[in-house]
Amino acid sequence: MTVKKILISGASIAGPALARWLGRNGFDVTVVEKAPALRPGGQAVDFKGRTHLDLLARMGILDDVRANQTAKTDWRMVDADDRVQAVVPGEFIGGDLEILRGDLAGILHRHSDGDAEYVFGDEITAMSETTDGVAVEFARRAAERFDLVLGADGVHSAVRRLAFGPEHEFVESSGYHYAVASGEVSLDGLETVLPGGRSVAYGYNTPDRLVLLGGQKAPALFVFRGDAGGYDRHDVESQRAFLASAFADGAWRVPAALDAASTASDFYLDALTRTRMSTFTRGRFALVGDAGYANTLGGFGTGLALLGAYVLAGELVAAGGDHEVAFAAYDRRMRKPTKVARTGNAGPFLAPPSARRIRMRDRMFTNRLMYRTMLWMTETFATDDSIPEYGLS
Repeated sequence: MTVKKILISGASIAGPALARWLGRNGFDVTVVEKAPALRPGGQAVDFKGRTHLDLLARMGILDDVRANQTAKTDWRMVDADDRVQAVVPGEFIGGDLEILRGDLAGILHRHSDGDAEYVFGDEITAMSETTDGVAVEFARRAAERFDLVLGADGVHSAVRRLAFGPEHEFVESSGYHYAVASGEVSLDGLETVLPGGRSVAYGYNTPDRLVLLGGQKAPALFVFRGDAGGYDRHDVESQRAFLASAFADGAWRVPAALDAASTASDFYLDALTRTRMSTFTRGRFALVGDAGYANTLGGFGTGLALLGAYVLAGELVAAGGDHEVAFAAYDRRMRKPTKVARTGNAGPFLAPPSARRIRMRDRMFTNRLMYRTMLWMTETFATDDSIPEYGLS
């Protein structure tokens, strides 16, 4: 196989996973990341089912992930007077293994740093496909030619926009938004740590809104329905104002949570979206993770990102670098596992649209049979017995 030069856009989860597999199996890999450095912290992400755990083991990172995992966190759903209405068990929220996104990104970077050239603080600005490669222009570094360009750059993927078309053609908003932010919010009088180290977060719902405080899933999590045009995605102050407006009449500890979010340096807000794609390749371009199969807060994104990276790298190795053969196989193999990303919507589950729907959601976790069925379904969706053994190093 002639060594292929591959450019990966994005250094969060899917990008470093691709770099690790491809760099160790004969490819010349460059990873470009818009951020100046790895992003620490963030909300927790999780893995569930034997397929996810097997992938972590094959990558050689399972022990590192376990060493950095968060404690299991139960969600206690309360009313405005702190009376518990339902408990969402940590096993449902956090799967088999849960870790902060920033910690996972750090582990993946350490395990792939020797397999690829990492370029932080730069981004792709233009691409032109030719018969023998892709000419890529960057914001800061000199233009360069690559054999393939792989987009692992999230739901707002630049690679997808430049190679496939405008974002609105492929990304569908659910009508809900979410925000995460750090900051001290008092939970005085509430139990936050259980014997054995298990933690407790507290959620407060009103129709179309959720505030979740405490635990390790996120410093503070807000989920709410809102107009997609109500803020500027590139202006943090506009986003803070949008959040404050959505929860302006909030009771419980909502005002304190908004105060903390108004100054938090790690504030982040975006729409709950899902992609509308059944094929993830075009010409010399391919999408991996949220760039191709996002479903925000759906509970499967991180596992799908690692699965997609493994399958794409495996098919490229199996095809001897022939991207046409490999990309066709990648599209075919990922069609089934990504189906969950094309159909789910976490918004109405996290922030039901009425008081009656909130009560119905809560009852699902007080009925043991219903809860066990939901837990079984999540693991079934995450496990794919058809993923081949590629023999990757």
